[in-house]
Amino acid sequence: MAETQANKPKKKRDAAKPAEPKTVAEARKAEKVPEYWRLTDDEILLRSPEPEDEFKTSDSWRVFRIMGEFVAGFDELATITHGISIFGSARTREDHPMYEAARETAKLLAENGFEVITGGGPGIMEAANRGAFEAGKTSVGCNIELPFEQVPNPYLTKSLTFKYFMVRKTMFIKYSNAYIIFPGGFGTMDELFEALTLIQTRKIRNFPVVLFGSQYWRGLLAWITSTMLNEGNINPEDLSLLYLTDSPKDVVDFIVKTSSAGTKKVTG
Repeated sequence: MAETQANKPKKKRDAAKPAEPKTVAEARKAEKVPEYWRLTDDEILLRSPEPEDEFKTSDSWRVFRIMGEFVAGFDELATITHGISIFGSARTREDHPMYEAARETAKLLAENGFEVITGGGPGIMEAANRGAFEAGKTSVGCNIELPFEQVPNPYLTKSLTFKYFMVRKTMFIKYSNAYIIFPGGFGTMDELFEALTLIQTRKIRNFPVVLFGSQYWRGLLAWITSTMLNEGNINPEDLSLLYLTDSPKDVVDFIVKTSSAGTKKVTG
């Protein structure tokens, strides 16, 4: 009898795969299995050294690789003077309304003379790059080396890949005149609050931050207002750092009106 799909034996490769590590010790052991975990330069740099850690002695030399990545990024993006970074979930599917909203927003931005910058991956990033690409304008992807490969989307006119998150995040801030934040996860939140921190501490100026999707952001904004503000951890004027909308056209109108493209200054 022919073997059915249900009773086919599982591949040995799957059976040999180690369980998800639950402790640091288990994670370090898992690192030694090549097919399970691929070390990245960021992971090596950021982990604490151990008494017999071979990487401890090379940390100071790793500075030169980081410096080289900064230089390469600065050279590659030097012509981006009207950049707008768009962030959002890599998991957003093409048939999701937010995908189409990001695509339309990027298209309108591109038609208004802005270069569109994303993390270069799938989901919202792909949608934004696609909008700029279809408008025949500059579409930049700043990808990141991850343990599980993130493939650049096919709508890039300029593609970079970084080993270090801190270098990549510097590129987003330096070459952007505004951030547009679509619904996303931890990475999206990271970019959002880093921008707000830099604005609040006056490390950057003239930097609009737009939240797209009122239903998605409603709970976060309510918590910021009811808890963070009431506890005195932010000032009332800090709430004005965020602009909420559900309209691609409104995004572009707001950015055209409020951003000083090409004149963002860095202080400190």
